[in-house]
Amino acid sequence: MRLLHHERTAMDLRTTPVHLGLGSTAKPVEGFTWDPEVLRAYSAAVAADGAEGRMVMIFDGEGPGDHGERHPAGDELVVCLSGSVTVTRDVDGVPERVQLGPGEATINPAGVWHVVDMEGPTSILAITATLGTDHRPRTDTRPIEHVGTPRPEEAP
Repeated sequence: MRLLHHERTAMDLRTTPVHLGLGSTAKPVEGFTWDPEVLRAYSAAVAADGAEGRMVMIFDGEGPGDHGERHPAGDELVVCLSGSVTVTRDVDGVPERVQLGPGEATINPAGVWHVVDMEGPTSILAITATLGTDHRPRTDTRPIEHVGTPRPEEAP
C-alpha cells in the first residue's frame, strides 16, 4: 500500500480509493485492501491528517450488509450511484431507515452505528472519516475488535 502523488491517469474507485487530506490534497491509495495489515499501513501513512482525513471509494454489491459500522471522527456521506440502497442507523436504540435511489445521498452522523443493505445490484460512493472506524457483526450489539485506524483519542 502506498499513497501516490500527482496521479494523472484514470483510476477505478472500486479498487483504488482516494484519500482526501489536509491542505485539500487528494492521493490515490495504491494496493489498498481490507486486510488488517494494509489498514494499519494506510492508517500510519495518513495519521498526520487526524480527524480531517477522508477516504473516497465506490462499493458494488447486492443483498443485506453483514456488519455495522460507525465513524467517531466525522460524518460519512453515502451516495447511491445505481440500484437501490437502504441505510439503517441506530439512533438511541431506534432504527432510522433511509432509502436511496440513483443520485440520492444521506449523511451518517459521526459516531452513529449504521448498516447498508443493497436491493439488487447496487453501487454506492462513500466519503468516510478514516480515523477510528469501528465495525461489529450485524447480529451483535457490541463492537468487534478494532482493526485498522486509530480512534480519535489515539491520534497523534
